[in-house]
Amino acid sequence: MANAASGMAVDDDCKRRFLELKAKRTHRFIIYRIDEKKKMVVVEQVGKPVLGYDDFAASLPANECRYAIFDYDFVTEENCQKSKIFFIAWYATSFLAAVQSTLAFEVLATHGRSCMMCVNEGLLTRRA
Repeated sequence: MANAASGMAVDDDCKRRFLELKAKRTHRFIIYRIDEKKKMVVVEQVGKPVLGYDDFAASLPANECRYAIFDYDFVTEENCQKSKIFFIAWYATSFLAAVQSTLAFEVLATHGRSCMMCVNEGLLTRRA
């Protein structure tokens, strides 16, 4: 599905993998990247349910931007097991200097959130 504001599309596999994570809990995380040749957001990596946040963070590249979905499990103060799904826009610090690319990334992040129907979101940056 194409986004008129960015000229980019989101591959159907992106939403399919998200629905697998959301409904079946078959993945801990999904990392997406922009395929410049196809002008499309595609799935780069999926993490198995046994992996944790440290595994997810280690999978993010130091000098490139990514979108990600992370299924976070936690226990409340009332000792209830809970889970929240987060949409994350991963910004490499070196990438933030390129304003035009940053704007395109923001437009796609907004589009990605609407495609994934996530209510929780986060922004992560890594300093160069």
